[in-house]
Amino acid sequence: MRQSDEMRERAEAASSIALDAGYHIHSLLGPGALEQAYEAFLAEEIRFRGLPVCTQVPIPVSHRGVTLDVAYRIDLLVDEALVIEVKAVRPHPIHHAQLVSYLRLSGHRIGLLVNFHVEHLKDGIRRVLNDW
Repeated sequence: MRQSDEMRERAEAASSIALDAGYHIHSLLGPGALEQAYEAFLAEEIRFRGLPVCTQVPIPVSHRGVTLDVAYRIDLLVDEALVIEVKAVRPHPIHHAQLVSYLRLSGHRIGLLVNFHVEHLKDGIRRVLNDW
């Protein structure tokens, strides 16, 4: 199996676990909490379900010999395969564009945009594929 196939399978498995965890957290906190609370609780719930999670992962970006390590940060990186961008605001197209940029810059293929500021979490979830 190629490494990209393995990473895709890990990302798909992580997506399923992360979505279940997201539904649990949304039922616990509802749609009115702070983004940082959703992010922290979601990370812990995913860890509780057995997957490693890194939070606020920097994405270094280089241009003309200058590298910026603090310009971009992935909210959650699950099992080193799935990028999750957590939001708790009114949905806006820029959030999708942000996740697409994070996927492209980090080299990951699959991401979830999870916006907890909705009555039903299914309405706040977008799966994004980086098809470069």
